[in-house]
Amino acid sequence: MPSHPDATRPTAALATFAAQTRFGNLDETVQAETRRAVVDWLGSALAGALEPPARMTQRVVARMGRSEEASVFGAPPAAAGLAAMANGVASHILELDDVHKGSTLHAGAAVIPAALAVAERVRASGADFLTAVAVGYEVALRVGEAVNPSHYRYWHPTGTAATFGAAAAAGSLLGLDSTRMTWALGTAGTQAAGLWEFNADGSMSKHLHPGKAAANGVLAADLAAEGFTGASRILEGDRGFFRATAAEHDPERVTAGLGDRWKILENCYKLHSCCAHTHSAIDMALDFRRGSRWPGLDALEQVEVATYAAGYQIVDNPAPTTPYQAKFSLAYCVAAALVDGAVGLGQFGAERFGPDGPTNPAIQQALKRIRIAVDPELSARYPAEWGTRLRFRFGPTAIDCGAAFPRGNPENPVATAELEAKFLGLVEPRWPGFAETALNAVSDLAAIPDMSTVFRDFPPAPGAAVTPKAP
Repeated sequence: MPSHPDATRPTAALATFAAQTRFGNLDETVQAETRRAVVDWLGSALAGALEPPARMTQRVVARMGRSEEASVFGAPPAAAGLAAMANGVASHILELDDVHKGSTLHAGAAVIPAALAVAERVRASGADFLTAVAVGYEVALRVGEAVNPSHYRYWHPTGTAATFGAAAAAGSLLGLDSTRMTWALGTAGTQAAGLWEFNADGSMSKHLHPGKAAANGVLAADLAAEGFTGASRILEGDRGFFRATAAEHDPERVTAGLGDRWKILENCYKLHSCCAHTHSAIDMALDFRRGSRWPGLDALEQVEVATYAAGYQIVDNPAPTTPYQAKFSLAYCVAAALVDGAVGLGQFGAERFGPDGPTNPAIQQALKRIRIAVDPELSARYPAEWGTRLRFRFGPTAIDCGAAFPRGNPENPVATAELEAKFLGLVEPRWPGFAETALNAVSDLAAIPDMSTVFRDFPPAPGAAVTPKAP
């Protein structure tokens, strides 16, 4: 790791790392994983850009003024910070963007929009863009790990810790030195926010969290570049981020292995369109349904699900009444897996829900047979493991299964070809004839001389153009 007189302090260590890391510091494995992260993010961002919350954000951004600085997917370009916000919101809507276990954080949705917007504005190379993304992930995930899991009780780390990552990514592309990068992190930290209360009503605030983190990160870096100072000990200070937002925190998780052990290699990719805390259970339900011992829905008497407490607090809704609530209902996700054999975007269509909840009679019956409980042993292993155990009961038979890691985790990996298939499946139905072009555009990012050219010729979004409405 590059040296710094205060390198043992978390804020200074991250600032020095972010300011001094270059593309040559990324080995081939880190480069490849960063490119995978960008591809996975781009699929969610392009598909999400046509969803109502993204359209609302795009109209607000358009009212704030036109600029050619940076691309907004599905809408006219905008100033870099606003483009980062719009694309960040879009990336997090479908619940298919990446996640990291140790920090419980969706880094891509905040870090990559910030990096892309600034890279386009300054006409950075693809190699510098990849460096910024890798640096941004590193900062976001290490800050998230340092405060997890106690931070997670009230705070959404994608809105809080990811703000630091977005600032580091933007600062990397602006060429901030260690001092100015420290200021950028200080200004990022004082803006870091995102409360879990949105989950009580299934509101759109969750989508805003990464968008605002991306925009705030760009703002923090831009201000630092102008000489605007920020707190030098924003993480570890007496009234800094750690003490303010976490009952328990471990600053050593910020610096341990920094520069040698890359957190982006721990990135997890989502294959189901719902909260990641449901994915281990979904995987097992799908495997059971496909297996030779599947008795059929009519014979299945009960499904007992054991999970960890932190996840249960987010996905404990046994009777969701809207598609968004269903994405955060472990019971619904298991029921959909057993009934439909899939938990994709189709399982969360508005037509599947009425005032009293799911309208499918088979889903209704399956929900009545699902019992969910917290397992202290699984809770103790979180967040290193996101484990779940299922027991299927029918007649005199009980079949048990368990998994510590969902598919798409490094411990249960998904191939690049499958991620690219996921990309095509998300983008092609929404941008007909365009998915292959978009995928090819990011096939060799390190060789791109000017990131402002990558999305310049992308077609306008399908459907009506985005125009600002009167306030």
